[in-house]
Amino acid sequence: MKLWDKGFSIDKKIELFTVGNDREIDIHIAKYDVIASLAHAKMLHSIKLITENELKELEIGLQNIAKDIENGTFIIEDSFEDVHSKIEWELTQKFGEVGKKIHTARSRNDQVLVALQLYYKENLNEVNQKVKVLFDTLLQLAETHKNQFLPGYTHLQVAMPSSFGLWFSAYAELLIDDVYLLHAVSKIVDQNPLGSAAGYGSSFPIDREFTTKEMNFSTLKFNVVAAQMSRGKSERSIAAALGGLSNTLARFSMDICLYMSQNFGFISFPDELTTGSSIMPHKKNPDVFELIRGKCNKIQALQTEMILITNNLPSGYHRDFQLLKENMINAFEDVKNILDIFNFAIQQIIVKEIDLNDEKYHYLFTVDSINNLVTEGMSFREAYQKIGGEVQSGIYKATLGKKHTHIGSIHNLGLEKIRKKFPRD
Repeated sequence: MKLWDKGFSIDKKIELFTVGNDREIDIHIAKYDVIASLAHAKMLHSIKLITENELKELEIGLQNIAKDIENGTFIIEDSFEDVHSKIEWELTQKFGEVGKKIHTARSRNDQVLVALQLYYKENLNEVNQKVKVLFDTLLQLAETHKNQFLPGYTHLQVAMPSSFGLWFSAYAELLIDDVYLLHAVSKIVDQNPLGSAAGYGSSFPIDREFTTKEMNFSTLKFNVVAAQMSRGKSERSIAAALGGLSNTLARFSMDICLYMSQNFGFISFPDELTTGSSIMPHKKNPDVFELIRGKCNKIQALQTEMILITNNLPSGYHRDFQLLKENMINAFEDVKNILDIFNFAIQQIIVKEIDLNDEKYHYLFTVDSINNLVTEGMSFREAYQKIGGEVQSGIYKATLGKKHTHIGSIHNLGLEKIRKKFPRD
């Protein structure tokens, strides 16, 4: 069944190419098409295009479909083009002519647009919640390990003293920036496009404010052309936000892989969280974090894909938009899984004690040595040249570092201030 069926069949090759794997992808948005269809049916009744009894039949039918979707028994067979045609067919099979009325004053473009907006809205909220869980975990780890030494590096060269508390809370605070962007994108998708039909509205006296309230959108995408043009714009914005979050997680994963290597040896994980080698029996590989890194880098490429698909398209609907759906949905599913596994694994991290007297950390305290001389009255430039000269001549003797007092430093992490900074819903 096709919603656009006019009594003739198209070439099978054309059908396979145009439908693609929409049936499989549409399972993810089936729930949201039902939500939108229920709101639309109630609106049609409110403007007297369907009767009270017809509304009741549609409500029963859509609620039953919703249960099938929730139970995992809802299937889109090959005879259907997409989820929208399957749902309309189900309603028509059970209730006859009223099932054919559900499509009044809307188009398939309209349906998929609102279903995707609802999907994006809910999944952005889920991502936000999972980020908050990871954020709380990292702050707890920062508190637990705040006094444990960790060498700081720039250019992968030993730089200055750090701590595990500083490291964990650094990534926690970076997640706040990612949440700022996720919240901004949530506002973009929290606009009801339903009622734009094929992009130019409807001659029926539909009540778009009604459906906006029914579906709990904050506002309406008022202009019907703008509503259709939001397809692609929403995806580009979401891809940017998910990409920013993925960048944070990818960099964190890289740190973990680096710090696990024997040449660093700062951290480890229980054996059951690592994998081995088929030939080298000593290996404990950080496969989880390598896969997180790879998946996150893949997600960061999504924004470019969304831009290239939608760039320079004229106003109105184009079939190109169909190509946005699959990788956007896959990205959301991947991000949610990544956040879950990251939080699960990082809670079990083993932080090792690091010997400050090891020769390779000898120069970690040169800045503190300079600051000691400045405190005694020497100018910074003179103190810098003095300590630099000692390093060059091989006579530098390290003194354990000074206590850092300013907010956000190694000895004053400001964890509660970071915690309060996390955006509220």
